[in-house]
Amino acid sequence: MQLSKMPRKTRRRSRKYQKKSPEVLKTARSHIDRYFKLAREVASENHGLANRYVTLARKVAMKFKIRLTSPQKRLFCPHCYRFLLPGKNLRVRVHEHRVIYYCLDCKKFWRKPVGKK
Repeated sequence: MQLSKMPRKTRRRSRKYQKKSPEVLKTARSHIDRYFKLAREVASENHGLANRYVTLARKVAMKFKIRLTSPQKRLFCPHCYRFLLPGKNLRVRVHEHRVIYYCLDCKKFWRKPVGKK
């Protein structure tokens, strides 16, 4: 008997958690936006507080399984999760067809492609 012709039993997996309501997700997104806004406002005076706001925003996003938008992801280092302020702890360079970001806190860099014109 061939294995490929045998009938397969499919079993639905039960959810281990309850799905969050749209109102709760909307509130969580607004909290995330507010934390990033506060981090931008406070970053020049108190960099530690800006880092704390980024941590809180990431925690809320992880708790409610919300993906951060691209502009939000560019506000912090993907390695050390510190709030990035160009000229203070971030170096930005354009090289050929990509933008190179260099974190001056953890000394790591990452590249973002830029579309050719």
